[in-house]
Amino acid sequence: MAITWKINSMDRDIKQGSNDNIVTTIHWTASDADADGNSGSSYGSVGVTLVGTPKAYADITEADAIGWAKDALGTDEVTAIEASIASQITEMKTPTTASGVSW
Repeated sequence: MAITWKINSMDRDIKQGSNDNIVTTIHWTASDADADGNSGSSYGSVGVTLVGTPKAYADITEADAIGWAKDALGTDEVTAIEASIASQITEMKTPTTASGVSW
């Protein structure tokens, strides 16, 4: 099992100073599933401040955006998100709670 990070959308400033189309917020999903179909996921948004020479918007890859999102979240938060997804899968395999009615 390996967590898969995807980018759902990116918000951007059409004009920021002398630069065009500067990414400001990244909306992401992280998910995983085991061989039995048990799955877990997390969704979020993170603001980014890109420094240096901006990459042309048309040249931004999903891998770039995932890296920027993870950098903005920080190592501890990325680890917590991925641990939460693993916990969701574990809970599906061996539930500790249930709901319903007895009749």
